[in-house]
Amino acid sequence: MAFDYKKEYKEFYLPPKTPGIVTIPAMNFLAVRGQGDPNEEDGAYKQALGMLYAVAFTIKMSKLGKHKLEGYFDYVVPPLEGLWWQERVRGVDYAYKQKFQWISLIRLPEFVTKEVFRWAVREAGEKKQQDFSAVEFFPWEEGVCVQCMHLGAYGDEPATVAAMEAYARGQGYEEDFREGRFHHEIYLSDVRRCQPEWLKTVIRHPVKRVE
Repeated sequence: MAFDYKKEYKEFYLPPKTPGIVTIPAMNFLAVRGQGDPNEEDGAYKQALGMLYAVAFTIKMSKLGKHKLEGYFDYVVPPLEGLWWQERVRGVDYAYKQKFQWISLIRLPEFVTKEVFRWAVREAGEKKQQDFSAVEFFPWEEGVCVQCMHLGAYGDEPATVAAMEAYARGQGYEEDFREGRFHHEIYLSDVRRCQPEWLKTVIRHPVKRVE
């Protein structure tokens, strides 16, 4: 049976709808960076997702090809994630989506080394006849965060974020947005097939102890 990160690490991917404090360990990701409104038709964000999934599925489906990856195990491709920020804004301002800067992510299984990553980018590029050089190998340790499952439209996230902030303060933490620490979303629903009110999104904010 394929290894499913969502089921095996429920504390990271399936948190309750009430906020909690969690420490996120180091992980490796595929990543593409960009800026601008993610809703722009055929914009940079949608192009980034296409590149991410092409490389991610090249790795997953390598089991059917001649190039066998050492340590390979069958797995479900983990959900899409996004890091979001805007210059001179603490957290994010949803009213100015055109000013978003973002890093789109897909978690990599542990057997994927930098060498395997480079092979997958080359392989995807040859198969798709497309330049995938924008895809990065992205090691990241997120650390201590407050997180919550948001149920509903993306535009309704501010209410969930406010509840997270209030909870963190009550537990003796404050937000810790700085270099390498961002507003983080994990997308558990397919927006093409799900009504906005039923979308499931993990929201995660970096925090630190109040001194």
